[in-house]
Amino acid sequence: MKYRGQSVSGIGTSAIRQWAGALPPGAAVLDLGCGTGLPVTHVLVEESLTAYGIDASPTLVAAFRQNFPGTPVACEAAEESAFFNRQFDAVIAVGLLFLLPAHVQEMLIRKVSHGLNRGGKFLFTSPAVKTDWVDILTGQSSTSPGAAMYQTWLSAAGLTLREEFEDEGNNHYYHAVKHEE
Repeated sequence: MKYRGQSVSGIGTSAIRQWAGALPPGAAVLDLGCGTGLPVTHVLVEESLTAYGIDASPTLVAAFRQNFPGTPVACEAAEESAFFNRQFDAVIAVGLLFLLPAHVQEMLIRKVSHGLNRGGKFLFTSPAVKTDWVDILTGQSSTSPGAAMYQTWLSAAGLTLREEFEDEGNNHYYHAVKHEE
């Protein structure tokens, strides 16, 4: 919490706000790896969206509950979450996917697609290049299979990659939409 989850206007907030602002008011949005809820859930709430959170850390979930009383949050691993038993209009995962092994990332993308309504949106961050590193905030081993592999996984899960972009901190975003079929 010392480095992340303290500021409501930190790096990436404007990118998240722009994405969230395109969703209809009241849309149900799941924040995967929500942490304290700052800044992502804060932006969702400010944009009049119905937010839900998942984080595996009891400490971060306790802070989330303090920051957003009454907002549903589960303390569980995203890949095992019961929240995927319901449908969402959008799912956001900032700073989470790359912390998971590649095979878990692929499985989680399939679960996200399953949990999205038709036309639902998925926004997540991970480097565009294939790389492995130790995450500076968590100290965890991290991996990005790269943009081409993410596009393959998204397509196989029934999602269309609409755009990729970077925020002011050079964080790489993927914005996908579930097929309307």
